[in-house]
Amino acid sequence: MKIRNVLCFALVAGLFSFKRPADKSYQKLADGVVVKVAKPTAGSPQMVKVRVLADNIVQVSASPVEKFSEEPSLMVLENKNPNAHWQFQERKGKLVVSTKALRVEIGPENGAVAFFDQSGKQLLQENTQGQPAFAPVTLGTTQSYRLQKAFNVAPDEAFYGLGQHQAGLMNYRGWQVDLTQYNSVAVVPFLVSSKNYGLLWDNNSITKFGDVRPYQPLSTLKLYGKDQKPGGLTATYAFDPKTGKAPIVRPESEISYEFLEDQKEFPQGYKLDGGLMTWEGFIESAATGEHRFEMPSSGYVKVWIDGKLLLDRWREAWNPGLSVFKHPLQKGQKHAFKLEWNPDGGVSYLALRYLPPIPAADQNKIAFSSEAGDKMDYYFVHGQNLDDVIAGYRQLTGAAQVMPKWAMGFWQSRERYKTQDELTNVVKEFRRRKIGLDNIVQDWSYWKEDQWGSQEFDETRFPDPKGWIRELHDQHKVHFMISTWPKFYEGIDTYKEFDKKGLLYKTSIKEQIRDWIGKGYVSTFYDAFNPEGRKLFWDLLNQKLYHMGIDAWWQDASEPDILSNASIAHRKALMNPTYLGPADKYFNAYVLQHNKGIYEGQRNTNPKDRVFILTRSAFGGLQRYGAATWSGDIAATFEEMGRQIPAGLNFSLSGLPYWTTDIGGFFVENKYDRGPMTPDAQEEWRELNTRWYQYGTFTPLYRSHGQFPFREVFNIAPEDHKAYQSIVYYNKLRYRLMPYIYSLTGQVYHQHGTIMRPLIMDFGVDKNVQNIGDQFMFGPSLLVNPVYARHATTRSLYLPANTGWYNLYDGTYQKGGRQIEADAPYERLPLFVKEGSILPFGPELQYALEKPADIITLYVYGGKDARFELYEDENTNYNYEQGKFATIPITYHEASKTLTVGKRQGDFDGMLRNRTFQVVYVQPGRAKPLNFEAKPDATIAYSGEAKSIKLP
Repeated sequence: MKIRNVLCFALVAGLFSFKRPADKSYQKLADGVVVKVAKPTAGSPQMVKVRVLADNIVQVSASPVEKFSEEPSLMVLENKNPNAHWQFQERKGKLVVSTKALRVEIGPENGAVAFFDQSGKQLLQENTQGQPAFAPVTLGTTQSYRLQKAFNVAPDEAFYGLGQHQAGLMNYRGWQVDLTQYNSVAVVPFLVSSKNYGLLWDNNSITKFGDVRPYQPLSTLKLYGKDQKPGGLTATYAFDPKTGKAPIVRPESEISYEFLEDQKEFPQGYKLDGGLMTWEGFIESAATGEHRFEMPSSGYVKVWIDGKLLLDRWREAWNPGLSVFKHPLQKGQKHAFKLEWNPDGGVSYLALRYLPPIPAADQNKIAFSSEAGDKMDYYFVHGQNLDDVIAGYRQLTGAAQVMPKWAMGFWQSRERYKTQDELTNVVKEFRRRKIGLDNIVQDWSYWKEDQWGSQEFDETRFPDPKGWIRELHDQHKVHFMISTWPKFYEGIDTYKEFDKKGLLYKTSIKEQIRDWIGKGYVSTFYDAFNPEGRKLFWDLLNQKLYHMGIDAWWQDASEPDILSNASIAHRKALMNPTYLGPADKYFNAYVLQHNKGIYEGQRNTNPKDRVFILTRSAFGGLQRYGAATWSGDIAATFEEMGRQIPAGLNFSLSGLPYWTTDIGGFFVENKYDRGPMTPDAQEEWRELNTRWYQYGTFTPLYRSHGQFPFREVFNIAPEDHKAYQSIVYYNKLRYRLMPYIYSLTGQVYHQHGTIMRPLIMDFGVDKNVQNIGDQFMFGPSLLVNPVYARHATTRSLYLPANTGWYNLYDGTYQKGGRQIEADAPYERLPLFVKEGSILPFGPELQYALEKPADIITLYVYGGKDARFELYEDENTNYNYEQGKFATIPITYHEASKTLTVGKRQGDFDGMLRNRTFQVVYVQPGRAKPLNFEAKPDATIAYSGEAKSIKLP
């Protein structure tokens, strides 16, 4: 590199010092250092930049050429004024950047970066062996690079986050995670480690994490038929017995019916509907060790290896889901194999592939691999705990707002209310039965059949939408959410308006792809990467809907799902090109830009009311746009419910605090909706919904939704049934907990808090919690243990160590650090309170803003010191951003048995000045059941000044 070029580079980069020893060059920046790699190899970085953004946050950028792409991040907000103090020095052949919290070392010869805490303990180190970091790729007429970066990690390290994935995994160690947006997969490329650091991979394209080796087709194994003849498994395609046709039997070496395009690969003349397929025989590997299998599937599928049932699940035929499983194979040994598939529909999907054992040299290595990018960018975030790490993520990508208080109450939804009277009658029934309800949801197809994208109500079914919504607000005190899609039918007026400005993706129009409505209509989506497209979409919502009093937006199909189950290549073609460039480069970021437009549009139109968006996907930074995510169109089974729990916990660890599922599952098996249910099916349906409602009570957003059968509690079971009684019990408990829940919502914004907390967050020193994905903390105090097996009356669970635990219902105490078999009768899920907790309960409510919590019952669980901060604000506006909120610190001192309700801090309009705290004191050996009618142990009249009492 010539001196002239170096000086030019220095001027462009804003450098203030330059040093070039004989064997290396680097430039010190105002916020870090740029290194020109001394000995680059093919595919390695030419330049590496390390920027210090905070004491605990460092950005690493690498470029395949001698300059850096200036394209701004979509995820990360610009940080113009980093406030960290840092030092730079050369030490033992390394370039070292140090802050109060981190030491970062850069190898000048290869640009490899390593991260250490201030004690000198290595946290993470780039691995420069193996695949090149940059591999040129041509995307249409655009030149870009495939990116890959590996890291060395500790042998006992566990990994979490990365959004919402529904394969049932909590700890991703040893697995591959596919970061591709899809209905029920939400991508957030933020990785969290059990070693208290996070890594935000700033790339918008399809990405793999973990063991990023390509999955192999079955044909790379030695395959044998049932008769042990080599060449393939014995595939049997049995027809629907009604046809009387003999099955088709043939040897096959691959199972690959994953996408719409693959449906033509079935044997000629074979019809899936009513059919049953099996693949049987033996598999033989060239390696010994644990093999991992990946199976996208729909319908009923079972897999056995060596006679062991490894997978048994059902998923709706039109929306496959991913499963993973593992099994040890011996080199050169035949292992019995059987796969049985009932597609349960006329179109269905199935594929199976595998990864051989991880090589010994790669056992302690993870990697990210992305399809496209002009540079490599990632952010390293360190913390004393995982709350610090999530706070760092939000410092980079934006704070999550305080959601409106009503959004923390119960939502009722259905696919779908077909008339305004149908929806209103549901609300009336909730109010008649005095069951809490805050939000009613109008799902899709409220428009005329051929007018998708018009955002106009069909007046024959919704004759007075504005008056209707006003009635819901004024008479029934319920909020109204509506579903909108970024989708437009060809030829309608709104389509023409977007089309004339070049704001639509046109591939689906050229291909004349028809959807599933009526005769089938041709449609496409607008380009949300285009700022003019975002503005026009909000203007459409504002003009057609918002003025009617809409409270919240349900953004469906925001992956974007232009054509369900199309191949990945076809999906990219359907959104190509975007305003920013090739869809390959921006595939995962559509949801972020789409919701950005709605959030910014509503805040500009009406700065008074908090935006609330529910969307079917996610991406890094989504939390800054007033958006929550639900887990997509999931199956209504106990097995699927079990998968929701780790999916939601990893979503929370990704830094996005607001998440929910369709309570009861979205789509059902035929036994539930094809004619009258049998008595057994009806009881199974009721039990499934009961268990799901119990779990859903303790997710950040409490929401029921699904296809027929109807999901309202009074349509699930009669009042004298234990299903009804349990669902209503937890509804009342959720509303009683509103002071606790809304305080957690305040912490989300003011302290970057997390509501639904995997055990690794609060008990990370206890190694037993690393892989627990079916228990979690709801806030700091409640240990939630969902039950997701039919007929269960107990469930095995772990009580984390170094603390004690109270049964919420009866107040009994036991020590932690052990596995127990907890009572789980039909009507209750096991709930425990952490020793040293203060739980505030408010009055019984029909909706969140029905009345102020002028009497709060404080359950104080002794044994350790305790603290809780009660948070309040104006509930529905953004004045809290300007400081209009109040907090009341409440502390308990174990040694003196003293409870202190501290001095109130802050003020806001309408604040409750005086209230009463009723105190119930629970101690080890002095159990007290949860009973809101019981006489309190003490009463505190509170007017804002600190008060202390000794507890008996």
